[in-house]
Amino acid sequence: MEKADLLLIGGTVATMNEQFDLFEPGAVAVRGSDIVAVGPAEQVTSAWEAKEVVDCQNHVVMPGLINTHTHAPMTLVRGLADDLRLDVWLIGYMMPVEREFVQPDFCWLGTQLACAEMARSGITCFADMYYYEEAVADATAQAGMRAVCAQSILKFPTPDATSYDEGLRRAQDFVARWKGHQLVVPAVGPHAAYTSTPEMLQACAQIAQEYDVPVHIHLGETAQEVQDHRAEFGMPVVPWVKKQGIFEAQVTAAHCVHLDDGELHTLLHHGVGIAHNPSSNLKLASGIAPVVKMLEMGLPVGIGTDGPASNNDLDMFEEMRLAALLAKGATSDPTAVPAKQAVAMATIIGAQAIHIDHLTGSLETGKRADIAIVSLEAIHSTPRFHRDPDSIYSLLVYAAKSSDVRHVLCDGRWLMRDRVLLTVNTEELRAQAAVMARKIDRFLIAREESVLSKLLAIGDVAREKTFEVQVKVLLPDTSSVEAALSSGDLLVIKPSQRRQYDTYFLFDDPEHSRLRHREDEVLNDDGSVTDADYRLTLTGPTKEREFAHSVLLSRSRFDAPVTRSLRFYREYFRPKEEWEVHKERRRYHIRYGGTDFAVNLDHVTKPKLPGSFLEVKSRTWSAQDAERKAELIGELLEMFGVKEQELVRREYLELAREAARLSK
Repeated sequence: MEKADLLLIGGTVATMNEQFDLFEPGAVAVRGSDIVAVGPAEQVTSAWEAKEVVDCQNHVVMPGLINTHTHAPMTLVRGLADDLRLDVWLIGYMMPVEREFVQPDFCWLGTQLACAEMARSGITCFADMYYYEEAVADATAQAGMRAVCAQSILKFPTPDATSYDEGLRRAQDFVARWKGHQLVVPAVGPHAAYTSTPEMLQACAQIAQEYDVPVHIHLGETAQEVQDHRAEFGMPVVPWVKKQGIFEAQVTAAHCVHLDDGELHTLLHHGVGIAHNPSSNLKLASGIAPVVKMLEMGLPVGIGTDGPASNNDLDMFEEMRLAALLAKGATSDPTAVPAKQAVAMATIIGAQAIHIDHLTGSLETGKRADIAIVSLEAIHSTPRFHRDPDSIYSLLVYAAKSSDVRHVLCDGRWLMRDRVLLTVNTEELRAQAAVMARKIDRFLIAREESVLSKLLAIGDVAREKTFEVQVKVLLPDTSSVEAALSSGDLLVIKPSQRRQYDTYFLFDDPEHSRLRHREDEVLNDDGSVTDADYRLTLTGPTKEREFAHSVLLSRSRFDAPVTRSLRFYREYFRPKEEWEVHKERRRYHIRYGGTDFAVNLDHVTKPKLPGSFLEVKSRTWSAQDAERKAELIGELLEMFGVKEQELVRREYLELAREAARLSK
């Protein structure tokens, strides 16, 4: 008889091979890291003997599940910021926390935690994309699991690279040193089209082709991403990525929720695998991927959990069930994605999607011994029908739980026996994760107490304090000011006509902060928009000092460019109050007394305020300078014929709030 190291006998063997062979009772023989025999129990046991024999009666012996897309270290930010839109979640919380905490030890710990969770759910292989991917690979190998590990590269600084050039060097070094590993397939991970440059994607493709390794990338995850890409580049995402040569490599594309038929055909033509992430896409409201259409076209669509921060677990039994149910609901077709197909997506098709089906994904002679043994003895798996052989798949998808996974092998090594993990120390992992959670809590609690800290976390903020001397005047008409400006006594520079849309966020913090979002449109003579500027300005409500003629030295300001939508800032900052002020503005830059001033003639349209307003402003740098400029503003007011009673000691925000109060 042939010698094996392990025989699994007596269970229902679901091979997930091309013929979907089922053997009941069946047997699997394992020698070293490989499967050496699969078939009916009597046939295998008559030809093979082993030093270890495991009775799998009342169990399903199946390929280990394959998680085709995740970010394993993000177990350490699980539940950190839930029920938010993708941009607020990612830009407002995940990235600031990652910048502060992500180091190799963070990635190693988070990956070990993820491996423990995945092994208990019957997962033996996963495709990862994160920072410090060598730490991810090392933690995975020590846990005894299989993975395709992609080193993330983005066009802006990341926790492990100050530039994408550095990210490319890190990726190439990682790939070169891990190529050929028994468990880890190194890969290149350009994050997404919207976080890449053409040159960066071309370099990623070159590395992947040179070393013959896969590429892992997010594509078409959200409608906004697709819309923004079309607006910027004049073409859909997939043709643009193809143009950079990425599809010359073996590519796995995560999500693919918002791709059209032409884009899907392009992916099919280039052998691109797709990682469908049903829970994450629903939780982040990214949409429902056209999985039925993809499968009908012949695209290899695997199932992924995505990262634990956007799911929030790594349970592939949940994902299998949801993938099947979601497809039915989305198409109003109860036959869409039947249970057998869902199990295939989580095993052999998943292996195809991440380009390692020659190694794993099915129970076949010559493949690696990556095996999950699932108990059918739980009450929720009772009764069991035998009329239709395919009912075993229905049981696995619609009834079974991850807690039913009894034993797990990867590469012929036991990862779990009788629900006890053998390759990781879960108690130590819990303790270390708790310490990290306390550190992150302290960081975010301190940040949330300050609007400025939250602003600094997401943008290019001018940290320098700036001050202005300014005055505001309510005028019955603007003729006297216009006459002075056109008299020739003042040097007028760059006059402009504008429309300004201001949204004020008010906060109940110790500084009583105010954040103004301004859309500033520059107009032609015919009223058409020629240019627009968007700024955030953070201020406090108090004045530093008041001079004669109600000239005020305003509080410090912090400016930042607007890089996100108004909705993003609203949801990210969560202000106590929100107010809008719209105005039509004629702006004049003038020089008087050797000093530059801005003169604004404003008509407030929202709320509709009577009359017109004159503003005279100048930046200042010291108390002595402020005194001098206040005197000059007083002289300008006299030139403009302003009367004392016309001076206004309130800003537009206060006037808007008063108008709202009086209208009630």
